[in-house]
Amino acid sequence: MNLFQIYKRALGMLLKEGWPVAYLALANAAIGIVQLAEPVLFGAIVDALANQRSTFSYIGAWAGLGLFGIFASVIVAVVADRMAHRRRLAVMAEAFDKAITLPISYHAQAGTGATIRNILAGSDALSGTWLTFLREQFSAFVAVCLLTPLAFWMEWRLALLLLALAIVYVTLNVIVVRRTSEGQAQVEQHHIKVSGRVGDVISNVAIVQSYARLSAEAASLRNEMQQLLSVQYPVLTWWGVLTVLNRATATITMICVFALGAYLLSKGQLSVGEIVSFVGFATLLIGKLDQLSGFVTRLFMQAPTLETFYKLLDTEADVVQDNNAPALTKPNGDVRFDNVTYRYDDRGHGIFGLDFQVPAGQTVALVGPTGAGKTTALALLQRIRDPEEGRILIGDQDIRHVNLTSLRQAIAVVFQEAGLFNRSLAENIRMGRPDATDSDVQAAAEMAQAADFIARKPGELTFIAGERGGALSGGERQRLAIARAILKDAPILVLDEATSALDTETEGRIKRALDTLRQGRTTFIIAHRLSTVADADIILVLDQGRIIERGTFDQLKSAGGMFAKLVAEGGFTEPKKTETTTGK
Repeated sequence: MNLFQIYKRALGMLLKEGWPVAYLALANAAIGIVQLAEPVLFGAIVDALANQRSTFSYIGAWAGLGLFGIFASVIVAVVADRMAHRRRLAVMAEAFDKAITLPISYHAQAGTGATIRNILAGSDALSGTWLTFLREQFSAFVAVCLLTPLAFWMEWRLALLLLALAIVYVTLNVIVVRRTSEGQAQVEQHHIKVSGRVGDVISNVAIVQSYARLSAEAASLRNEMQQLLSVQYPVLTWWGVLTVLNRATATITMICVFALGAYLLSKGQLSVGEIVSFVGFATLLIGKLDQLSGFVTRLFMQAPTLETFYKLLDTEADVVQDNNAPALTKPNGDVRFDNVTYRYDDRGHGIFGLDFQVPAGQTVALVGPTGAGKTTALALLQRIRDPEEGRILIGDQDIRHVNLTSLRQAIAVVFQEAGLFNRSLAENIRMGRPDATDSDVQAAAEMAQAADFIARKPGELTFIAGERGGALSGGERQRLAIARAILKDAPILVLDEATSALDTETEGRIKRALDTLRQGRTTFIIAHRLSTVADADIILVLDQGRIIERGTFDQLKSAGGMFAKLVAEGGFTEPKKTETTTGK
């Protein structure tokens, strides 16, 4: 994407504002005309004074235009500021909406820090572009476009000097842009690396401190910054040289205007007032060209940032929402995987031909070695991805043809990683049902065996969990996640290693709550604890993305296959006797 395309798209985003943009364009055009009229009136006043004629009409016109220009400039400044900030927040929200719909694989590859920088830096760059265009560039462009024919109409020889000045400015900018385009792209890549490293270290600060990596990580970041400067310095040097050359060109042009004007005056071919007007034209043109050149410089510096931001907005999610799709109607939890296949790549990663049915209210456990496809299968159920072949039915509805929100409202998930927000305990639980009452939240906490530890926290339910639940223990985080799923009260329950962070005593207490929660609900379980899968109505054993065994716990254990091998080799943790007997 070249500089013109980047600029064109940025301005195209302003069209969503409609008529206010048109009004601002007209006001800017008027300001440009006023700025152009001032040198003409100044020259006319000088000639009138030299010839002892009345100047009041010129002065009155100048005063009127000046007041109009001031008023228009104030209006433009206020309206443009408000519009730019409004559009900045709107496009930031659009980028945020896009980012949170993209698959986990995108965020794993891009990195949290880089994505955050992309959203913030991109929206800031757009805001600056819009503000400069609305407040300065449009009026400057109008003034420059009208100045050329007016100057040629008044005196073509002096006009040629101004035209040469404009040509030199444009040529120098084009040369520098071409010389530095590759370097500026590298600058943006290094900025992304720096942001990504900062986000990576801050999000894992406990590991950095624990492994005494403070100095090493700080040194690594400084090294990244040094590489950034090494590619940025040549770019800055070129644009610094451009500033000097532009200023030299402007000075030479001004001298030439005076020299040629004096010569034409001596020949009686030009008046003093006309020389004054052309000096005003030259000053105006130099100022506007400096504005345009500075704008091109800033736009060029921001071009890689904007291009990266556009790529985020243009990234297609794996799952496309059909806004006209019907809602999932009265889901009772009956789930069918009908020959479902999903491939990650051409090297045999994914799931293949999964075919099974889970009647409403039953529990199915998915077991198998790491990478067998268990999590992928449940991701397909939630439409985090869509299958390449086959279909998944809830009741008699293909989930690809139902409203995505209604589908996910019908499924409650407890992940291995609790996924808590830096908000109060109550807010974290209410993620399951935002309109829940305080008594509902308390009841869910009690069912999840979380009420006791919540009562010990300062402020109880108002206690802040910390980033990713960092102010809580692993077991406390997991119990909050379970409370969140209990509160959601969905007909389908997914437990992805939901009790992995719990000690055996706590697991025993929660197991009864989960057993109560599972009643009347279809439950999918991924677990490595024997107590968690032993009560499943059906166990599916997956290996390399395919179902190789299915049956009850006793059937599979006696069959002598992979499941029996997992049990024999400790692939499942045997429960302690206290897990099923304690009621504490």
